[in-house]
Amino acid sequence: MSRTTDTSDVLIIGGGIIGLVTAWRAAQRGFATAVVDPDPGGGAAQVAAGMLAAVTELHYGEQTLLGLNLASARRYPDFATELTDLTGHDLGYRRCGTLAVALDADDRAHLRELHALQRESGLESEWLSGRECRKLEPMLAPGVRGGLRVDGDHQIDPRRLTAALMAACERAGVVFHRVWAEHLDVVRGRAAGVTTTDGTALAAGQVVLAAGSLSGRLSGVPDDVLPPVRPVKGQVLRLTVPERYAPFLSRTVRAVVRGSQVYLVPRENGELVVGATSEELGWDTTVTAGGVYELLRDAHELVPGITELPLTETRAGLRPGSPDNAPLLGPTELPGLLLATGHFRNGVLLTPVTGDAMAHVLATGELPDEARPFTPKRFALSEQPA
Repeated sequence: MSRTTDTSDVLIIGGGIIGLVTAWRAAQRGFATAVVDPDPGGGAAQVAAGMLAAVTELHYGEQTLLGLNLASARRYPDFATELTDLTGHDLGYRRCGTLAVALDADDRAHLRELHALQRESGLESEWLSGRECRKLEPMLAPGVRGGLRVDGDHQIDPRRLTAALMAACERAGVVFHRVWAEHLDVVRGRAAGVTTTDGTALAAGQVVLAAGSLSGRLSGVPDDVLPPVRPVKGQVLRLTVPERYAPFLSRTVRAVVRGSQVYLVPRENGELVVGATSEELGWDTTVTAGGVYELLRDAHELVPGITELPLTETRAGLRPGSPDNAPLLGPTELPGLLLATGHFRNGVLLTPVTGDAMAHVLATGELPDEARPFTPKRFALSEQPA
């Protein structure tokens, strides 16, 4: 049976990892908080590998995003400890570091450029020869030409993190409405809640749109504040390392093979995550033979022994991409409507800083300093004539 109305201080549309951390932090601030999502705890985090790779994920032109990534990475140890102490959930947080390697001369030159950019940006990374890379990770292919050792890039298990955030939200009194939000309700020029697909009216003092790649599809949102978020498909594989092969890899290993990124993320429980494709194919989430083949082929060139491991899962998910590959955080031009979306490939990494920033802006109306460059209003401003 559906209720005709329900009221909260903060209503969050989307129960993925970003929606959950926002709900938890809002509830900790004393807000009566609700989440509307038919399957809270789902979303892109169920597919993500969980690399906390602020340094090795650095790209040219993304130095502003780097600042936010680093701020979130610095918060992760305390964030993980707080969440584990509260819920008893092991998050699979590992400070194992990352090794980015090159397989040919072109890749080596690219890594050298990345190393220079990292150093110019004040980041810590160490250049290693191919022999030094193989000494660290004996399973690497003999042809590895060199690499970057980054001890500050860590990892977490996003599925465990999501389960812990669900438990934290429940402990904090967050209400879950397990249904789709169909329409944003605007009353006298202000976002006032949503109407769900079962006809329930959910009223709220503030509404946060945190629906990942679906954030741009909610009806009732005025065109000028609709977030410019698109789905970017990623296919990911999971394998199991039998005890006779352990330890297979001691840290995350990544490379560019034939122009495509590939990474291998070893979990303490023996799981090995291999990813990820990046495909602009709309809403398609089909796992394809080609995607699986390309990932295994590239991973095999990097670590030949991978073909001996059991393949236990293939998944495809949708990253929420934005025009500048950075998140949209905070108030929109529509009073009462805030965004927490567009995190693209950094959603897991940015979980702690996003939760803190959204709780702060919900309480004060202002974004904290580190989040101000990521206001949704930056796109509206960029479209204005000079």
